[in-house]
Amino acid sequence: MTQRIASSELRLGMYIKKLGGSWMKHPFLRSSFLLTDPDDIKKILEAGIEEVWIDEDKGEASKTSPSLQPSPPAAETLSDSLPQQTAKDKKSVARISMEEDINRARKLFNDAKPQVMAMYQDARLGKAIDPQTTLPLVNEIDLMVQRNSAAILSVARLKTHDDYTYMHSLAVCALMISMARQLNLNEEQVKLAGVGGLMHDLGKSLMPLEVLNKPGKLSDAEYNIMKKHPVAGAKLLQNSGAEPEVVDIALHHHEKMNGLGYPNRLQGDEISLYSRMAAICDVYDAVTSERAYKQAWDPAGTIREMAKWEGHFDKPLFNAFVKMVGIYPVGSLVRLSSQKLAVVIEPGKGSLVTPKVKVFFSLRSKAPIQIQVIDLSLPSCKETIDGPEDPSKWNFKQLQDLWL
Repeated sequence: MTQRIASSELRLGMYIKKLGGSWMKHPFLRSSFLLTDPDDIKKILEAGIEEVWIDEDKGEASKTSPSLQPSPPAAETLSDSLPQQTAKDKKSVARISMEEDINRARKLFNDAKPQVMAMYQDARLGKAIDPQTTLPLVNEIDLMVQRNSAAILSVARLKTHDDYTYMHSLAVCALMISMARQLNLNEEQVKLAGVGGLMHDLGKSLMPLEVLNKPGKLSDAEYNIMKKHPVAGAKLLQNSGAEPEVVDIALHHHEKMNGLGYPNRLQGDEISLYSRMAAICDVYDAVTSERAYKQAWDPAGTIREMAKWEGHFDKPLFNAFVKMVGIYPVGSLVRLSSQKLAVVIEPGKGSLVTPKVKVFFSLRSKAPIQIQVIDLSLPSCKETIDGPEDPSKWNFKQLQDLWL
């Protein structure tokens, strides 16, 4: 059984399955190993790695085993302080946790961006691409998904025109991993979904730069050129020795259930599970991202619009996707029953329709009001969400600052 623990709780004999923190700061060449050397625990703590995943089946000691070495005093102090926390303190800790996880996710993507850029540059220059080199990054994204999927999936939507291609790859990777876990796929399948998501658009590196980097909407001729990227990417990955599932995602993530997609006009079950997943993740991230020629769609409005696209997506998979991101994803602008506008800042714990929101605007007075955080899931809360609100109608400045 895999269990996440604080690094301060590590003991000799534990089997480390994954290390938390940035993979670039890890003091080890491997991320899975049996702890037999006290110096390794010291290295983990000195590297600032706050948490690890241990495999209790492979280890010779567990979190509850007798201590083989004394715990750092700081861990004891923290443990002693927990019983004295008030309910108000615990709510504050939960909120801080969401904010910290959003900051963790932003840092993860910022650290990962150069690696993805280098991968695209190597592909453009005709250099060999080794999909195995992406595994540390995919594992890191997987850890963040397991820690707080709402945080990383909301941050994944933030990107500029200049870094869209690279950040889109990271976003689809996170969405694919999260969706794979929502579907209860096994660890190998989660890994393949993540690698496939990260490399699904690698064929774009082989497209003409003047088309790829065009700041405006593509012409029909330019669009036909870009439609060649799935075949180019699949060929590149196949020649690089990528897993067949990863190649398939690159080749078929633009296919549609009704057979009107490209490049092979596959339909229904002719499209693999991975590619049906990728089709949903790719479109969702694309339309909720700001581009030079369009504003980003509101996340909640996007979910409703995508649900209307008959024949485009696998319906059961799309339903699982909605359950994963929520009907009102973090960052959605919503209209409350009290005729106020609010931004979703945390998903609801028990229901898709009762998230935590930050109220900031009155529809009656058409004016900003004092910001208030409301947890719609509380039994005492009388507020409900009437529906999503289109941000483009209001032209709010820096709306994302309310939830970041």
